[in-house]
Amino acid sequence: MPVGAKLNGTLRRFIERQPLFFVATAAETGRVNMSPKGADSLRVLGDDRIVWLNLSGSGNETAGHLRRINRITLMFCAFDGEALILRVYGRAAVVHPRDPEWEALSRLFPAMAGSRQIFDVAVEAVQTSCGTGVPIMALQGQRADKELIPYYDDLGPEGVADYWRRKNLKTIDDFETGLFEG
Repeated sequence: MPVGAKLNGTLRRFIERQPLFFVATAAETGRVNMSPKGADSLRVLGDDRIVWLNLSGSGNETAGHLRRINRITLMFCAFDGEALILRVYGRAAVVHPRDPEWEALSRLFPAMAGSRQIFDVAVEAVQTSCGTGVPIMALQGQRADKELIPYYDDLGPEGVADYWRRKNLKTIDDFETGLFEG
C-alpha cells in the first residue's frame, strides 16, 4: 500500500481510463457517505488537482459534509486490465454555477443538464493497493447518458432548481448544502 503525496503520470492515466469512481465524505457526526460517479464528469488537472462535475441526484451529501469538515476521498478501481485500486485524499472547494470560477471550470466538461456543482479537489495524498478482490467487468454504457441527463434536460432549468429546493438543500443528517446561498 504505497502512499505518496501526489499523483504521477501513470496514476493520472489510470484515472482517466476509469468510467466509474467513488466519492466519500463525512461530517463530524452523522453518516459517512460514499457515492458512485460516472459520465464524462472528471478531469485531472495536474499531479495535485482533480475537478469533477457533480450532476443532480436524490441527495447532496458531499456538499453538506464539505461545509462541515473539508476532507474528501476519491477511489478508482480497475474493473478490467491489471488489478489496481487508487485512493486520492484531499480537500475540495465547492464551485456553484453562481461562482466566478464556474465558467472556466465548466468548459472542461460537455454540457450536461442538471449540473449542480464542481468539486475542485486539492490532492494531499494518494494510496494504491492491489485490487485483486475487485471483479473483472465489462462496461456496457453510461446510465447518465440514457436516463439521468435526459431527465434533467426534460425538467428544464426552472424544474431543476425546483428539484434542488425539494431534495438537495440539506443532507440526510440535516446539514445545509449551500446550494442557493450567495
